[in-house]
Amino acid sequence: MRTVTRTVAAKKIRPSIRAGILFVAMGVGMHPLPASAQVLLTPGQLDQLVSRVALYPDPLLAQVLTACTYSEQIPDAAQWADQHSYLTGDNLAGAITQDNLPWDPSVLALLPFPSVLDMMATNIFWIRQLGDAVLGQRADVMDAIQTMRQKASNFGYLQNCPQYRVMVAGPGIIEIVPVDPAFYFLPIYDPLIVFGRPRAGLAVGITFGPRIAVGAAFASWGWGRSGFGWASRTMVIDGRPWVRTRENHETYSHPYTAPRQPAGPRVERHELRPTHPTRKEDTNDKKR
Repeated sequence: MRTVTRTVAAKKIRPSIRAGILFVAMGVGMHPLPASAQVLLTPGQLDQLVSRVALYPDPLLAQVLTACTYSEQIPDAAQWADQHSYLTGDNLAGAITQDNLPWDPSVLALLPFPSVLDMMATNIFWIRQLGDAVLGQRADVMDAIQTMRQKASNFGYLQNCPQYRVMVAGPGIIEIVPVDPAFYFLPIYDPLIVFGRPRAGLAVGITFGPRIAVGAAFASWGWGRSGFGWASRTMVIDGRPWVRTRENHETYSHPYTAPRQPAGPRVERHELRPTHPTRKEDTNDKKR
């Protein structure tokens, strides 16, 4: 991955990208439909839908796509992550357990990444549509990710770097894996730049946020054993294929190796240090 001196802020997606995502949301509908009534997205729509996250490293991307299917949990999780962003590493993993947080393990897995959860909560309609596509068009979503990665690679933006290894694992398959699986650096990029032909005088490239630790203490939430079987178009969470779909999404429970169940009702045992104002509750997110 090529780095540059000027950082492109993670949340600053230009109006045309926002408009495209809104178009997808309007075309498919704001709420999940019965499986038989779902509208399939075109390859172009899916390319645009995944563009914000397509260059995330494979294990993080797998957790993000899984968490998108629990969009109703994202706003609360984003708020908790913001309020506890001063906690890191083992201290954060301990706080997640001590507070008896009730969310899906894939959502809990993103708590070390408050900026990712904030981006997801701020763009909840996009997350709903991405989650619906993951449930109903998983193979197409994975193809779209590879399409966008190939574009970024062809234009010279997606390359090996100190943070990640970029590997061609087969025809049409580009894998992005951390150099050290216990530490992640969030890629920050503008989709309108990295997926387009370079232009003279334009600040381009991918920069990275600070190092985030997701070591052994986070294994219960799938870290260390998550990613993709790209050739078979399979998402893998905690070493097992993740097979939640539109048909079984209300009953599916992923077989984590050592799941941590909340020991009781949610509690707060830690100091709150929010950096963002509390979001107004969106009642449309209470039900999927």
